[in-house]
Amino acid sequence: MTQALSDQLAVIATIDPASISTGTVSTDVIDLRLVRNVIFVVAAGTLGSSATLDFAVKGDSASGGSFTTTVTGKSITQLTKAGSDDNKQVIVEVSAEEAAAQGFRYVRGALTIGTAASQACVVALAGGLRYSPASDVDLATVDEIVN
Repeated sequence: MTQALSDQLAVIATIDPASISTGTVSTDVIDLRLVRNVIFVVAAGTLGSSATLDFAVKGDSASGGSFTTTVTGKSITQLTKAGSDDNKQVIVEVSAEEAAAQGFRYVRGALTIGTAASQACVVALAGGLRYSPASDVDLATVDEIVN
């Protein structure tokens, strides 16, 4: 019997769908000692007039750290209203190994909206779980798993 994908991937961090004001919002902090890889799915909805959307994976050695440093190579090309980037998605993947090479045990995503409020969200899926099933590390807000 094939293992369900929901047993292999955990919803480990989010920025919930909303109209997000200008500034930076962050996902939940992810402990990379629990997983081997994380994929951040950034979804832009309708961007505000002249808006920009940036996303980067930030790392730190402490769960309560400042998360000011971007994991090398883990930021997107800016999405813009002028570039007709409404309703587009971007995927950023980071491995525990890549983060550890920079001294980071913890990561989180940072979504930055510039110029005008815009609709967006981020869902981070963790794979290569060191302990399974994935539901053991799902966010508490995961309401139901149907497989």
